[in-house]
Amino acid sequence: MNTPTADEVRAAVREHYGRAAEQSQSCGCATTSTCCDSTPATAPFGAALYDVSERSELPEAAVLASLGCGNPTALAELSPGEVVLDLGSGGGIDVLLSARRVGPTGKAYGLDMTPEMHELAVHNQAVSGVSNAEFLTGTIEDIPLPDESVDVIISNCVVNLSPDKPAVLREAFRVLRPGGRLAISDVVLRRPLSAEDAALMDLWVSCISGAMLEEDMRAGLVSAGFVDVDIEPVRIYTGADLESMAGGWRSDQPDAEIRTRARDELDGVAMSAFIRATRPT
Repeated sequence: MNTPTADEVRAAVREHYGRAAEQSQSCGCATTSTCCDSTPATAPFGAALYDVSERSELPEAAVLASLGCGNPTALAELSPGEVVLDLGSGGGIDVLLSARRVGPTGKAYGLDMTPEMHELAVHNQAVSGVSNAEFLTGTIEDIPLPDESVDVIISNCVVNLSPDKPAVLREAFRVLRPGGRLAISDVVLRRPLSAEDAALMDLWVSCISGAMLEEDMRAGLVSAGFVDVDIEPVRIYTGADLESMAGGWRSDQPDAEIRTRARDELDGVAMSAFIRATRPT
């Protein structure tokens, strides 16, 4: 089994998350839809990671489209007047929450490459009445903002989806102002994957195959120029968690046996983490 190319990864990610956006809007809940998972105690991703007061502030479609592995808006400790950028903003939940935290003198940007997610986010902004937010279309490897233009970068389980993570970290450093901070939630690996497991597209779109080893994430941030790097484990995922994160691995696929083996062997290999770093002054 060959490792997927960067173009194949981006195409699969667009398809997977485009479908998730459409399902969260209609929420007719196909069996692979995250919005069907309404049990906060067991859901590894999504709305259960936000408290009731946060969810009540937002349109239902924004909450249902939350496919993250943490709550970066709480992690970032945002202050009034700050400019925030969310890498891979999806349906907009973290952008809209951030916009309210930074207030009318601040601003929150969201960047996403999936047209359906961008459309959903713009719709959710209109429904919520938040005026100090702006949603951009593009990739996180090439951020469409000027140098030193934001105070805080957040992201919710998206950096792992990029086929070029060094470019993402360099771009994050570029757009941060001196003294600006990175505060993201993401998946990191506790040990390397086998080449066979790393080639599974289901594991790519479910945030596992593309995740960096913890030590590689730390080294990548330092190489990009960041200081004060901290990686705090939040949750270690079981094999069943990984299957749920993939939206359910379909048994009719040619590599179903490989997927079942991967689910059993990858128990405990990945964890969600809070990742913090600072651009030096």
